[in-house]
Amino acid sequence: MTPTDSPTSSARTTYGAVLGSPHVARLLGGTLVGRLPNGMAPVAIVLLVSTDGGTLAFGGLLSALYGLASALSQPVKGRLMDRHGQTRISGPAAILNSAALLTLPATGTTSSPALATVIVVLGGLAAPPLEAGLRALWPSVLPDPVRRHTALALDTGTQGLLYITGPLLVAALTTAHSPALALTVTAALGLTGTALVLTAPPSRTWKPSPATSNGTADRLFSTGLILLFVALVGVGVAIGGMNVWAVAMAERHHTDLLAGVLPAAFSTGSFLGGLLYGHRTWPGAPTRQLLTGAAGFLLGWLPLLALPAPAPATAVAFVPGAFLTLIVARAFTITDTLAPPARTTEAYAWLILSIGVGQAAGTALAGRLSDHPHALAALPAGGAALALAVLFLARPGRTPAHCGRHRRHGAPVGTAG
Repeated sequence: MTPTDSPTSSARTTYGAVLGSPHVARLLGGTLVGRLPNGMAPVAIVLLVSTDGGTLAFGGLLSALYGLASALSQPVKGRLMDRHGQTRISGPAAILNSAALLTLPATGTTSSPALATVIVVLGGLAAPPLEAGLRALWPSVLPDPVRRHTALALDTGTQGLLYITGPLLVAALTTAHSPALALTVTAALGLTGTALVLTAPPSRTWKPSPATSNGTADRLFSTGLILLFVALVGVGVAIGGMNVWAVAMAERHHTDLLAGVLPAAFSTGSFLGGLLYGHRTWPGAPTRQLLTGAAGFLLGWLPLLALPAPAPATAVAFVPGAFLTLIVARAFTITDTLAPPARTTEAYAWLILSIGVGQAAGTALAGRLSDHPHALAALPAGGAALALAVLFLARPGRTPAHCGRHRRHGAPVGTAG
């Protein structure tokens, strides 16, 4: 991995300056609003099934299918966006996604489970690829590498808020009225956020880089990129394992609140870590920073092996979260360097999918380990160790011929540390 776009360690900027740059606040805010359904829909679907008299097992299945369909379709939507632009892909996708969420309550999830399953899967498949699309816009919106670094950290760090705010909003709407209203608001937020992004000039005028006449140069999967994605699967395993560990902690200590508090502490750590990371640039090439983040991520999980009590466990969950933004932000930087220009959005989508696949695998494996407290507590550290080991093996400059080709960034080609 030999990433470019590494501003000097002395360079600084402020969040006010970045958010005050043309279009940044609108794009970032619109993307966050448009992605709130990612944190709302799975919870609302479970509550809808429960209200209809269905089992939690069926509600959980539909919720998982929605998330899985959304994750697996990301690379396809990313590639279509690279070919046809953002408006022609995310616009229809948002409409179809919202239509599915609005239709679901009318189907009767218990009376027509097959139809409900089809609608949920279609809704997940149509979830607009706003995250990958935003990452593709940053180079043109913020040509200055220092400001782009800050925006990427802010973008990545605020993602955790989606999974805190979203479920809380669904719970409030369901308590006040019904899960159907929660799904209606979810659909409306998805459409509103997507519209804010797609009507902004950078998105409307964005054009993907043309493919080269040499098909080999446009090949997406180099060895370096594959190893990076494998490492991110390990990061996802740690996150998925953490979620089940939180539920197990709640059951062990007879405190239901822990099931939400522990993931919230992790997400809060990610948010605050992102603010700190984006406040200034740091020494070392992106690859070295990625290794540092992965090492901190691993060390942060190790105290779980002692099966801590609830209060220290909450503090423990905060620490690896603080390193997550560094890992993800630098992974996007390196992906941008290793992917061919005509397929960057698709590459970002594969990165997102890699973490999602890891989360699903971590959740499934943690479920099997739920009766073994020490093994369950070790799973997040195991995923983090996998990530660090793969990144360390990939560290030497094993890069494809097209590496360092993003001259549009205006930054010199750096070397991995």
